[in-house]
Parts: sequence; C-alpha cells; structure tokens
Amino acid sequence: MSKRVITISREFGSGGRAIGKMVADKLGVKFYDRELIQLVAKESGFALDFVEETGEYSSTSSLLYNLSVGGIYTQGAFSPETLPPADKVQILQNNIIRELAEKEPCVIVGRSADYILRERTDCLNVFIHADMAHKVKRAVELYNISPKSPEKILAKKDKARASQYRRYTDQVWGMADNYHLTLDSGVFGLEKCCDIIVALAR
Repeated sequence: MSKRVITISREFGSGGRAIGKMVADKLGVKFYDRELIQLVAKESGFALDFVEETGEYSSTSSLLYNLSVGGIYTQGAFSPETLPPADKVQILQNNIIRELAEKEPCVIVGRSADYILRERTDCLNVFIHADMAHKVKRAVELYNISPKSPEKILAKKDKARASQYRRYTDQVWGMADNYHLTLDSGVFGLEKCCDIIVALAR
C-alpha cells in the first residue's frame, strides 16, 4: 500500500465514518474512530463522553495546540497540572494520533488528523461531504436526529467542527486545499467513495 495512513474528515451525516470503516476493512488495516476516543479516555482518565465532545467540538485557544505539535509540551515546558481538561485531552489526542500513524497502517476518522499528520508523506487525506437532503435522511434514520428541524442540528454540528478545526489548525475545515481528495457521498454513494479511496491508497 503506497499510503499507510488514511484520514477521513467529514460533514455530519455524510457517511464519512461508514466509508472509513469500509476502507479499513478492504485494506485490512486498523480503524480508529471511537476506538481512538477510548484510547484517549483510558490514558487521560476522563469520561468517554467528555473526551468525545472535547476532541472534536471544543473551542479553546490554538496556542497550546501549536505548542504540542512542536513538541514543546512533551519536553516539559508546561506542567500538565496547569492545563484545563479540554487542553489536556487535545494534546494527548494529538500525541496518540501521531503514535498510531507511526505504529501501523490505519484509517483515522476526524480529530484534525489530517493536520496533525500533515508532514507525513505516507498519508492520504480525504474530506467527505454531501448535500443537505442526503445528510438529513441519513442523520434522521441512523442517529435519531429529530425530523422537525434536522437542518439546524446538522449545521450546528458542522459549525462546531469547523470552529474547532480553525482554532487548532488555523486552517479552513472542508477547504479542498487541505486535503488530497474530496468526495460527494450523496452523488457517488458510500461504496463508490470507498472504492475510489482504496484505489488511490494502493
């Protein structure tokens, strides 16, 4: 496989997680989504729900993120005891993502993994999106999103992800320049998106 690590960023309801799992299964590599959250929760001691929300929807300063990427935090310039819980989770999550990418071929969903691993040449960074109608249908059917005003809920989720991504990366979430490949799952369907990613990864 020419690309050892595949990162999947996705709009809420676009099926990005499902596509990522399909890709991992076809390539025979590890898949990290909730599995990554569990690793962070175990190592940090924080509740799983807290880690899940903080790791993708938090909005703290990007300063500590940039320091952690540069390795300053891990060299002891900052004491873990002085950091807010959200920052501790973010830095630990970043370190674990880098460790996983170094350890073995894998697929990683969300968590700004594309940016965290941006200096690696063996990564394929993918963004999955879809039109609102497709996302609403999937969200209502699979995630128990209320059918009364699903568009607002989906928009809020994506806004929070975009905000978190900008704060920690100083980049625009979903902008094509930040990824090697963007796919419309509403047009291609999940299986075709999977096939395209697998073909490129190989």
